Amino acid sequence: MAIFAKEAYRSDVSITTLLALRFTLAAGAFWAIVATRRAGSGPSRTPTRRVVLVGLALGGVGYAAQSGAFFGALTHIDASLAALLLYTYPALVFGIAIAIGRERADRRRIGALALATAGAALVLAGGGAGALDPLGVALALGAAVLYSLYILISDRVVGRIDPFLLGALITTGAAVTLSLAGVATGSLRLGFEPAGWAWIAALGLGSTVVAISAFMTGLDAVGPATAAIVSTFEPVVTVTLAMLWFGERLGPVQVAGGAIVLIAVLVLASTSRAVAPVPQPAIPG
Repeated sequence: MAIFAKEAYRSDVSITTLLALRFTLAAGAFWAIVATRRAGSGPSRTPTRRVVLVGLALGGVGYAAQSGAFFGALTHIDASLAALLLYTYPALVFGIAIAIGRERADRRRIGALALATAGAALVLAGGGAGALDPLGVALALGAAVLYSLYILISDRVVGRIDPFLLGALITTGAAVTLSLAGVATGSLRLGFEPAGWAWIAALGLGSTVVAISAFMTGLDAVGPATAAIVSTFEPVVTVTLAMLWFGERLGPVQVAGGAIVLIAVLVLASTSRAVAPVPQPAIPG
């Protein structure tokens, strides 16, 4: 996703335009999936009005804000660094869950949180004093915090609605919010290079619809704990692709810090459901 976004920026696609079109494409595809599933299985239970409104709000407020922060970070810092900072979210989810009484603290889990914090600190410290863009770092960490809150809130909705319908509602909410924001600020512009459409399609369909659908299908087959552990491979893929595609390089200290964060996530995933990506459209960014 980070690779596609940076390539879209090279084609003169603005952040607001990129996100508005991404979620508009994704929403259209999800509604098509919902219609196809209903046609194949017959009438299904209609979710309550409250659940529908919560789903739209999750996209229009939570997902839109989180995506704006993460994609904004990509204009200031490398994709590899942004991915590692965003991936502190599983530890943040668990820490917040403990703070609000939804998870139990023990020495193993607290140790994993300490590991994640130390790893994130090494990722930042390894960049060297003055070498990191403060705004980019703040946006990436802000995206992690927003995503953590999004997961904790949406976890209360997941069991009451078909996950594909929830995906349709969330992407619709995000598309509406970001499109209105783009019109209001004059930042919604379609006069970018033709190649930009290919990267937008890759983001909207590949990194959103296909990724979410594959995740939810796999989640049903292997369960949340295994899904959480497997998803730990995600930032490794981003970092590797960023090195191959853009020639980005992380320092040895940053690599060590990223590895520590991933180890902490694995420990948390093996002890608690809270850090597992819940059965919902939960693709970071």
